[in-house]
Amino acid sequence: MNVMRTKSVEQSIRDTEEPGHQLRKHLGALDLTVFGIGVIIGTGIFVLTGKAAGIQAGPAVALSFVVAGIACGLAAVCYAEFASTVPVAGSAYTFSYATLGEVIAWIIGWDLILELALGAATVAVGWSEYFAIVYKAVFSSEPPTWLVGTHHDFAAAAIVLILTAVICIGIKVSARVNSVIVAIKVGIVLFVIVAGLFFIKSGNYHPFVPPSGTKGAPGPAAEPSLLQDLGFGAGTFGLSGIFTGAALVFFAFIGFDIVATAAEETKKPQRDLPIGIIASLTICTALYVAVSLVVTGMVKFDKMNIKAPLATAFEQVGHPNFGTVVSIGALAGLTTVMMILMLGQSRVFFAMSRDRLLPTVFSAVSPRFGTPIRTSILTGVVVAALAFYFSLGTLADLVNIGTLFAFILVSIAVMVLRRKEPDLERSFRVPAVNIIAPLAVLASFYLMLNLPTKTWLRFAIWMVIGLAIYFLYGQRNSRLNANRPGGIDSRDEFIRDRDAAAG
Repeated sequence: MNVMRTKSVEQSIRDTEEPGHQLRKHLGALDLTVFGIGVIIGTGIFVLTGKAAGIQAGPAVALSFVVAGIACGLAAVCYAEFASTVPVAGSAYTFSYATLGEVIAWIIGWDLILELALGAATVAVGWSEYFAIVYKAVFSSEPPTWLVGTHHDFAAAAIVLILTAVICIGIKVSARVNSVIVAIKVGIVLFVIVAGLFFIKSGNYHPFVPPSGTKGAPGPAAEPSLLQDLGFGAGTFGLSGIFTGAALVFFAFIGFDIVATAAEETKKPQRDLPIGIIASLTICTALYVAVSLVVTGMVKFDKMNIKAPLATAFEQVGHPNFGTVVSIGALAGLTTVMMILMLGQSRVFFAMSRDRLLPTVFSAVSPRFGTPIRTSILTGVVVAALAFYFSLGTLADLVNIGTLFAFILVSIAVMVLRRKEPDLERSFRVPAVNIIAPLAVLASFYLMLNLPTKTWLRFAIWMVIGLAIYFLYGQRNSRLNANRPGGIDSRDEFIRDRDAAAG
């Protein structure tokens, strides 16, 4: 059986028109841009900035954001071409299916589960940390242990389940909720930038790039990266610290690729998807660099609170009330991140189920709400369980390596599709694709090398489990399996059937 069989672009688009599997089209360019901002601005800026600055890069964390932003920008244009050409739910999974074959599509789909589900759980844990700050400010006491404990986090699980209900109601409601909260979140980020300017001390920027061996902020030390274990680079602080910091704050940029998962629910995907992807990434990069410069100017990097850096920065300069405002904004901001990550996960799961690589029971669309309600509920329950039991650091590194791997495959796939389908209509094309796409691959792989060795081992185990599921279930039940009744083995056979049906 040929596991490298591909699913044609035409067939992918036709599948979106099947009765019972159609998603409703409600989104425009502004909706997509706001979705992108809603999911990008979150844990990375409100939480991980402190860890990257405090124990990895110092004030040079601003350069870490620039490095991560460049890597994402290279991949973003590849996503933009694919999403506008193949406007089908599933993002990188769907793109890989049309170019690199079914087994690679499965791998990337399984990888996206790692990115989106674990990403949502990571954000939920970060949300809970800010929730504890707000709770203490309001009630002048720590939250009860049953709500936020050492080995359990009921608050994180609860917010996930509430957002699951919002996602099930429909994409239009989700978009409206997201728009309101994004306005609050961006307002808080701008507040941090403007208010923080008055508390900057130039001495806090020295040294801008702390030398290797510098003692960092209180808290657990950073794990050595794979490059460091291989004998390359010093790891934290110094020039290498900028790149290990970039590998961590890369999590802050996860989101523009989520815009691509909403392709099937976009009114004019050929025009609106590239706008949404590129605009959201550009806006957020500018905000990230500004915030990181302000917060490291307010508080010396080795005195920074690595769990809630923005809120505690104002407390450390004598304005705890400002810190409470930031914490409330962070709660709002992280809420939309969770919602959109789970929305993206449910759409990838839906696309894989529609292709019968996962049980078809999950590809049903609610006739009332027009959403894949079963995959949405399953996603919410799994994410809530992960957030209840696991810590922030373990989850964040796994999410990063999964996303970077997706970037690599999409960047390769866009070059493959250019060769396979040179005449395919493309409303957006990657400029200098033979330069940009390989650079995206190299940049993403280099950031992967800057992640801890343990993260690579966990990622390898996850991939082995995924391949076992594919060969035991997905390969046999695949929609393209000619040995399955009603299966389609090739693009040519699909086109013949399509033309015959047309008369």
